[in-house]
Amino acid sequence: MIGPIIGDIAGSRFEFHNYRHKDFVIFSPKCFFTDDTVMTLAVAKAILSCNGDYTNLSQAAIDCMHEVGRKYPFCGFGGMFRKWMFSSNPQPYNSFGNGSAMRVSPCGFFGRTLDEVKELSYKVTCVTHNHPEGIKGAEATAVCIFLAREGKDKEYIRDYINENYYKLDLKIDDIRPTYKFNETCQETVPQALECFLESTDFEDCVRICISLGGDCDTSAAIACGIAEAYYGVPDDMRRSAEKYLEKDGGYLLNILREAEAAL
Repeated sequence: MIGPIIGDIAGSRFEFHNYRHKDFVIFSPKCFFTDDTVMTLAVAKAILSCNGDYTNLSQAAIDCMHEVGRKYPFCGFGGMFRKWMFSSNPQPYNSFGNGSAMRVSPCGFFGRTLDEVKELSYKVTCVTHNHPEGIKGAEATAVCIFLAREGKDKEYIRDYINENYYKLDLKIDDIRPTYKFNETCQETVPQALECFLESTDFEDCVRICISLGGDCDTSAAIACGIAEAYYGVPDDMRRSAEKYLEKDGGYLLNILREAEAAL
């Protein structure tokens, strides 16, 4: 699950200052982790807490997102999610924001079958993003991770997404000049999936996502989870990303290591 974290960190300094080229330093002192990383690890913690029995995963997701997220109140939460985060009675709010897809990668890594991946995705998503587009964006992302884990090639993955989720009839070079910041699943997930599908390796996926612009830390978090499952992650990039998680006694880093050890 280091892939989405790398994408998030690399994109953090460009989210509101887009750089639509691929020639940038991936890890910079100006980089930081955002809510994408925090919530990805919260979902991982929720899945771990279930010990393989996902009957109560939705409640575990609420508990862990509160527990982990409240430690980082200024990491970039959106307004509605922030209210949910600090509510004593959190309820789903019909969101179709891309936050559902940026945090779902643990479901794609832990799910043992395609149906289980979809079940896990739904259970961790519906607690906030219960709009059909929010559910769909998360599920499409988790499914791509699972298919990549299973060794399916890009043609198979593209066809599966085209048939079941989105029509991927876009090319990154064509949409880059006019692509704008958009926090919806509908205008983030297909683009992020295309970034992965056009990439040649993990690092190239990072660079394509950032060069696209828009909400690039989230696009990269989505795409790089799939890229991790498909390509693996270079050791030097892993080590660089982990350094950003060492604050607070390595709280987030410990969740990551525990989750990866359980896979």
